[in-house]
Amino acid sequence: MTYFMSAVLGFVQGVAEFLPISSSGHLTLFQHFFGMPEPDQLFNVLLHFATLLAVCVVYWRDIWEMIVEFFSFFGDLFSHRSYRGNPPEARRMVLLIIVGTLPLFLVLPIQDKVEAFGNNPFFVCGALLVTGCILFLSDQMASGRKTVRNATLLDVLLVGVAQGCATIPGLSRSGCTISAGMLRGFDRKFAVRYSFLMSLPAVLGATLLKVLDVMELEEGVPMENVPKYLLGMAVAAVVGYFSIRLVQLLASRGRFGAFAFYCWGAGALFILLNIMNWTFVPAAA
Repeated sequence: MTYFMSAVLGFVQGVAEFLPISSSGHLTLFQHFFGMPEPDQLFNVLLHFATLLAVCVVYWRDIWEMIVEFFSFFGDLFSHRSYRGNPPEARRMVLLIIVGTLPLFLVLPIQDKVEAFGNNPFFVCGALLVTGCILFLSDQMASGRKTVRNATLLDVLLVGVAQGCATIPGLSRSGCTISAGMLRGFDRKFAVRYSFLMSLPAVLGATLLKVLDVMELEEGVPMENVPKYLLGMAVAAVVGYFSIRLVQLLASRGRFGAFAFYCWGAGALFILLNIMNWTFVPAAA
C-alpha cells in the first residue's frame, strides 16, 4: 500500500461513512470497477476508529454529558433520588440510544449473510437507487418538533430498525436513520444529532469485533506501514469531521435531495457499466 492509496482510502472512509451515500456500497463498487484494494484488517479498524473520533469531536459536549449522567444514574439509585419522570436531557438521550441500538443484535446472527450481498454489484447498485429514493422522500417531509424531551421509545426503536436494515451494502446508515427520524416527526437537527450519536455504540462495537479478529489473525504490526496508517487515519478524521458538518447543514435546510440525485446517478452508472462488463482495472501483463 502506497501513501497515496492510504490517503485515498482515508478520504473515502471519511466521506462515505457520514454522507448518506453508503460507505460499504462505495467500497464494494470501487473494488469491483476500479480495482481499489480492500484495506488490510488492521488499517480498516484504524480508519473506523478515526471516523469515530470525528463524531466525538463534533459531539464532545453531548458525549461528556451522557457519560456524566450515565454514572450519576447509578449514584441516584443508591441515594434514592428521583426526577419524577423528568430526567436530565443527557440521561434520557442515553436511554434513547440504548433502545435504538437493540435492533442491531438481531442482525448479528446473520451478519455474514447480509455482508455477502456486497459481492453482487447489481444488488449494491439497486440498494443505492433505494437509498436515493429514501433521501428524496425525506426532503418532502415537513420538519417535525420531537426532540430528546418528547421522542418516544417506539420512535427510537423504529429508527434503530432502520439502522439494522442499513447494514445491507448499498443502503446508507446515516440516510436511513435520519430519514426514519424525520418520518417519526423528529426535528431535523435532532434527527441528525440522534443518528450520529446512535452510531457510536454501533461503530465502537464493530471496531472492537474487528480488533479481536485482527488479534487472532495478525502476527504483529508491520512497522513500515505505521506512517501510512497514521496518514490514512488523519485524512479520515478530518474529512469525516467536515462530512458531519455538511450533513448537519443540508439536513437542517431540507436539502438531502442533492445526495439522492448522486445515489441515483452512481447506481445507474454502475449498473450500465456492469451490463457492458466494463471495468477500469488495468489488464494484467
